[in-house]
Amino acid sequence: MSARLVPADGDRTGRRPDAPLRITVDGEPVDGVAGQTLAGVLLAAGRRTWRRGPSGAPRGVFCGIGACFDCLLTVNGVRDVRACRRRARDGDAVETQTRDAR
Repeated sequence: MSARLVPADGDRTGRRPDAPLRITVDGEPVDGVAGQTLAGVLLAAGRRTWRRGPSGAPRGVFCGIGACFDCLLTVNGVRDVRACRRRARDGDAVETQTRDAR
């Protein structure tokens, strides 16, 4: 996935390939572009899962519209943020989480 596939002037989602950003995921840097959701940044970086359900099964994006809660992350210390709904911001500190941990 790359925001470069869509001409910048025709991208209605607000992605801006000329405005890179960097987040950290469990302490590792991950690069993206302004306008991408956290899920978009993670998927573009090759990460398909970032959470474990109660059974231990890996979870990532399922519905992509914020209805299923499979893509939950901890962002800047706030738990249960839906990665498919939250736009990435430069400097975000993202942590993977399990459903059981509190």
